[in-house]
Amino acid sequence: MKAHTKETQAGMTLQSSTDALMEGNRRFLSKNPIKRDLIEQVMETQKGQYPFATVLSCIDSRIPTEIIFDQGVGDIFNARIAGNFINEDILGSLEFACKLAGSKVIMVLGHTSCGAVKGACDNAKLGNLTQMLDKIKPAVDLIKTEPGEERSSKNLDFVNKVSAKNVELAINDIKEKSPVLKEMYDNGEIDIVGAMYHVSSGKVELM
Repeated sequence: MKAHTKETQAGMTLQSSTDALMEGNRRFLSKNPIKRDLIEQVMETQKGQYPFATVLSCIDSRIPTEIIFDQGVGDIFNARIAGNFINEDILGSLEFACKLAGSKVIMVLGHTSCGAVKGACDNAKLGNLTQMLDKIKPAVDLIKTEPGEERSSKNLDFVNKVSAKNVELAINDIKEKSPVLKEMYDNGEIDIVGAMYHVSSGKVELM
């Protein structure tokens, strides 16, 4: 399997780019990955890169993005931050990936049992982690619960609902805070999709 070139990247559509990620996840789940010579791909990409997709995901060690989507060297951009939220640095990275490097789709990937989300649910305080978790609090506040229902990391269903809402808010932030990406999205040059990764199975589900 060769690394992506300018021509193969240009030949991908918004839908085929998302499909390629999801097909890769199905290969991962079925233990049938594409056979790649990764060192050969290193050589092929030494003078340029043409990733077809960009994935914004959590730093969680259980979610190695290229592996769960069965992609090789030079196939996808990765932006990873605990809680997969949006800030100016992440937006700048996404703008580079799409506007300058030709990525066709941005996938915001949340996951179940997210430690950052659990911390936000528990109102955790620890150094710089405190201000970071504050960025996830809007998602916590938007999830409604029944009277008496636990609103903490002890309630995993609540945590996972917050994680999904956090993905939705990140997508909204991309469109609201990046005129560059909003224009590309409105013009049909890129797609922005949300998904959830299940740490118990390895499956990615589009939202």
